[in-house]
Amino acid sequence: MRDPFDLLDSKDASSQLSASTSANNEATYLNILNETQQQAAETTDGPLLVLAGAGTGKTRVLTTRLAHILMQGKAQPWQLLAVTFTNKAAREMKERVSQLLGMTVEGWWVGTFHSIGARILRYHAEVVGLTPSFTILDQDDQVRLVKQYIDIHEIDEKQFPPRTITNVIQRWKDRGLSPDKVTLGEGADMGEGKILNLYRDYQERLRQINGADFGDLLLLGIELFQKQTDVLKKYQRQFRYIMVDEYQDTNVSQYLWLRMLAQGHSNICCVGDDDQSIYSWRGAEVGNILRFEEDFPGAQVVRLERNYRSTPNILAAAAGLIACNEGRLGKTLWTDVNEGEKVRVRGIWDGEDEARCVGDEIEALHSKNHKLNEMVVLVRAGFQTREFEERLIILGIPYRVIGGPRFYERQEIRDAIAYLRVIIQPNDDLAFERIVNLPKRGIGDATMQVVHGLARADRTSLTRAVKKLLTTDEIRPGARKTLADLMESFNRWRDLAPTFQPRELIELVLDESGYTDMWKVSKALEAPGRLDNLKELVVAIEDFESLAAFLEHVSLVMENEDSLVEDKVSLMTLHGAKGLEFDTVFLPGWEEGLFPHQRALDEGGTAGLEEERRLAYVGLTRARQRALVFFAANRRVYGKWQSSMPSRFIDELPQENIEMESAPGLYDRHIGENLAYAGIRSSISRQKPESVIIENANWRVDVTENTAEFALGDRVFHQKFGYGRIIEIDGDKFEIEFEKAGTKKVIGTFVEPT
Repeated sequence: MRDPFDLLDSKDASSQLSASTSANNEATYLNILNETQQQAAETTDGPLLVLAGAGTGKTRVLTTRLAHILMQGKAQPWQLLAVTFTNKAAREMKERVSQLLGMTVEGWWVGTFHSIGARILRYHAEVVGLTPSFTILDQDDQVRLVKQYIDIHEIDEKQFPPRTITNVIQRWKDRGLSPDKVTLGEGADMGEGKILNLYRDYQERLRQINGADFGDLLLLGIELFQKQTDVLKKYQRQFRYIMVDEYQDTNVSQYLWLRMLAQGHSNICCVGDDDQSIYSWRGAEVGNILRFEEDFPGAQVVRLERNYRSTPNILAAAAGLIACNEGRLGKTLWTDVNEGEKVRVRGIWDGEDEARCVGDEIEALHSKNHKLNEMVVLVRAGFQTREFEERLIILGIPYRVIGGPRFYERQEIRDAIAYLRVIIQPNDDLAFERIVNLPKRGIGDATMQVVHGLARADRTSLTRAVKKLLTTDEIRPGARKTLADLMESFNRWRDLAPTFQPRELIELVLDESGYTDMWKVSKALEAPGRLDNLKELVVAIEDFESLAAFLEHVSLVMENEDSLVEDKVSLMTLHGAKGLEFDTVFLPGWEEGLFPHQRALDEGGTAGLEEERRLAYVGLTRARQRALVFFAANRRVYGKWQSSMPSRFIDELPQENIEMESAPGLYDRHIGENLAYAGIRSSISRQKPESVIIENANWRVDVTENTAEFALGDRVFHQKFGYGRIIEIDGDKFEIEFEKAGTKKVIGTFVEPT
């Protein structure tokens, strides 16, 4: 392998680039930039922070700055270090710079943190106990390696699955923590210290097999630089200019690695947006960008504020929102295009109405030749896509779920549905095999081989084979008892199916099977999201009279396979939308507890709230022409109706840049009632006046207190469900048998006497 420092004395490459670029007109590539972009591109020496707001052309600035350094003869390609977060961004940077230079350049040090880290490590692998041919483990390899040590360290795999432990180790590495540096405050007590001990063995085993995981590519790089200061100094001399993209997303290891390299020439340029730091859950530290001027004294800061994407109303709404954050450096986006539409904020009844309204808007826009590709629905949590998917299917509108599977394709949903399939059809072998040991019941491969063998011999189903084996000694007693208990459970659930509502039955199955508890005790990062999806499944099944009808519906939905149609509406989470842009952006679910998400508030406090607000800012700034925000007065959570309070983010949107709307009869009364029910009622006079005015920045509503007393059998009217009679009263919650909607549980303030 050729030493990278051999290139430092390469005159041929240097003269070749100089000859090629000398004929280029410097003004040509600089004139395509606006004034502040040009300032950033021409500020080459010393530390520089480029605060690049959404849609301000940061990629153009990055590539032009690279080309400018080369054209000015300040450095050769191998003396530039340009670090990105994705391979796609690195390729795009190389291509754009080559186009500006008019030639293909060799010797680039342009790539992701991991690719550059691996490149350096291979030159000096022996220093950290590896050889240059070391293997880089992917996540599946890491999980398999962790599994080897779970039993050795007596770790409860149900509480700490292998993938969870892998994530814990990676988070430690993201924070620059080798096993000897993990303290109690960093979670060394997790699993009573057993996981830390496993981490030590895991690292030792990696060295034995000459392997490194992705976290090691930087962690070992830091170790290399600390052990061999002469190697560090060589790289410091080599990299005359360092450029970093998306600096707000760097973790501690990336930060430390970069700082060490930048101590040579101090010509480091970091480009990012503190207002778009939304990945703390995967190790990103917004503090890295906030303290740039402290880390690099004398640093210049250039703010890119001219936006080339969105209309003034969208930008002003986003700016007013993000200004509520205290942990930011501050900038104000502007544009010289026309005002455009105001941000539309619409209050609706519930999630079903929300999906219907979004579907209607999509249909209306599409009828006016608006491409489906240029429309996106951005949700805070993955479970929210379910109602939109089903509505778009009904309307026959093609869609794609970006960044994840469709709702009914998700692992936990397929698992739950498999239980229902076995209840309805005991001979469904595929479904039975999927859940026979899920959650883990001690039904191993050996037991299932016996079951499969008998099923093939008798040409029968797996469940019939199990029933037969339960009368013999073919399988060990422990597995036989477990299978007997499982078969008994299925028989009981099957007997209950005709008399139980589908929602009640699936709740019972998920509870008694232990499947919900499996995810509750799991420490996996995705566990809370999977629980949310299971709750949404309960909501989905409530609309069906029987399990059979629901399963048929799922089959029909799953038939909606990806077609060859290219023009499709996109459904995705807000986290997955960063870096993208669309003409029209739908932002549903802006309610307290959902957005900002309650878990983020509980776990992160003020920092969590500010990241949620940055997420809202990212959502708004994805829109070029129009943004539509929705909030519901009610949502069904785990099959139960809950009142919702509009997100505090709605109140933070500047009134002059938004247009408030509401469903008929909701905005003037029920939103007010909803606000009162959610907490404002406690401040209302105990004398229960007939009318109370509630005001905030965006609306003024008349809350009419519902002082009527109700009794069993009273006939009432509900805005959504129509007329019905009260059959049960539980405090302020009524169970009402409606004439057309069936039996529903509702909040008393939402009904009127007739």
